[in-house]
Amino acid sequence: MSLTQTWRLIPLVEATAAAHMAIDRWLLHQHQQGQLPPVLRFYTWQPAAISLGYHQRRWPSAWQSLMWQGQAVELVRRPSGGRAVLHGDDLTYALICSGLSGSRLQVYQQLCQFLMEGFKALGVPLTLGAAGRGYIHNPSCFATATGADLVLAQNPQQKFIGSAQLWSDGALLQHGSIRLRGEGALYQQAFGEAGQPCPLPLELSELPEPLLQQRVIEALVAAAERCFAAQFETVPLSAAEIEAAKDAFAIAL
Repeated sequence: MSLTQTWRLIPLVEATAAAHMAIDRWLLHQHQQGQLPPVLRFYTWQPAAISLGYHQRRWPSAWQSLMWQGQAVELVRRPSGGRAVLHGDDLTYALICSGLSGSRLQVYQQLCQFLMEGFKALGVPLTLGAAGRGYIHNPSCFATATGADLVLAQNPQQKFIGSAQLWSDGALLQHGSIRLRGEGALYQQAFGEAGQPCPLPLELSELPEPLLQQRVIEALVAAAERCFAAQFETVPLSAAEIEAAKDAFAIAL
């Protein structure tokens, strides 16, 4: 795995579903063109959204009219594969890099090490999942795990992080949803079943949302520095970059 020593770290950004998917595509394109170093970024979604895998063609018609906290739940198509993911209380990460070798599953395993090490330091041991029965028939990404996902070590049936990839001429976008809180009522509306609560250590679970996200991001960045032998330069997204991304990569269903 060939890695550049200096990576760009983009601090937490809150934006719409369409904006985030356009930004991820734009960052991948810029890296592929040699305009950006490898990137690690974190983001949250406002309003709540459901992202569909690039090849996903079936989903409940009721999703078109879902409402949450007085706003319509957005539907957006990811540039990556996989099933539908509900984004409300989750934290999302995105990695953009190149120069990796091995099968796609091997690359998942390499890149997911920083997630495993980061959460281990937070008292949440994770392990790689195994392909669950009925995955292809279930619209929900978190209903079952694959070898690309991370599950709780003490409960391999409970998925904690779902990730997906897009490859483009040797460059890679891997992004994934981290379930820091249970989705509760909105998850019930979307998928017809209760979302499982996330067993965070007490000192984390009692933190207000901004502080919890900050603690998690700090742990994951420290782990990424070790796993990727990288130094991170913090460079926020500029307004011009966000607009360029929206103009270039608006993704419609």
